Amino acid sequence: MGNADLRDIAALRDVSVDEVSGVVAVDAHNWLYRYLTTTVRFTAEAAYTTADGEEVANLIGIVKGLPKFFDNNLTPVFVFDGGPTELKSDEVERRREQREAAEERRAAAEERGDSVEAARLAAQTQRLTRTIQDTSRELLRLLDVPIVEAPAEGEAQAAHMNATGAADYVVSEDYDVLLFGGLQTLRQFTGSGSPELMELQATLAHHDLTREQLIDAAILCGTDFNDGVSGIGPKTAVSLLQEHGDLFAALETEGATVANPDAVRSLFRDPPVTDAAFDTQVTPDIDAARAYVTEEWGVPEGQVANGFEKLDDALTQTGLDDWA
Repeated sequence: MGNADLRDIAALRDVSVDEVSGVVAVDAHNWLYRYLTTTVRFTAEAAYTTADGEEVANLIGIVKGLPKFFDNNLTPVFVFDGGPTELKSDEVERRREQREAAEERRAAAEERGDSVEAARLAAQTQRLTRTIQDTSRELLRLLDVPIVEAPAEGEAQAAHMNATGAADYVVSEDYDVLLFGGLQTLRQFTGSGSPELMELQATLAHHDLTREQLIDAAILCGTDFNDGVSGIGPKTAVSLLQEHGDLFAALETEGATVANPDAVRSLFRDPPVTDAAFDTQVTPDIDAARAYVTEEWGVPEGQVANGFEKLDDALTQTGLDDWA
């Protein structure tokens, strides 16, 4: 899920949700995946599976997850991925192989009667199917939650929105938001505890790097778009950039190469993004949303009743109570 090596050098601090407010650009695929896997792990399969076998755990996850934004005076804008870049094809294939391996282990766990392990592994096999993506968009539409369709990487679009002032924060677990220029990213927002704030300028200042040098350091470690240099971790990469200035000087010093360095650099420095307009005045149709989830898709009312009640209360308390 992005360049996890960046955690070792990113400026991170816990914040109270009371400290943040405004518009948040939500990395939709990232956010949905976390709620999807949690729902699958802790909810009976029959609750989110239709009569014809279609799984829509995302609908339960969205209803349970949305109130946290409005409860804390945050207006979410969900940013959906466009098509993956060609450079990411190897990473996409690697994740597919991981899911298939987890599915084989899940089947074995079920066969031996280990329901706890089977549920854990089932969560690892989840993917954002076309049905999940389409139903997520429709439920968000009924709830009048703004959606932005990214030209390519959702986290790049969300970072652009934050960097240009269209959003006050990004919500994502992906450390690559730093490389794409996201100024302030709320991580662990889907959990029950305090979120974690990741700050670009504090990261750069602490290491005396430019954003371009931070990108070069990430390329040395390896990203979703390239393999790094064997033996170079994040702290070594930062030291090399501090001493030698840029990627190519560092590579020359190490006698190493990386694949497609210019293309990877360009992807992070100037990714495909759009200046999409969106309306943050939320006027949801709660009744239609509930009917969509429980009647059209057959999710038991008991699975989402509390979530819809919390969403209703949160919107009322924030003054956004003029729904259809």
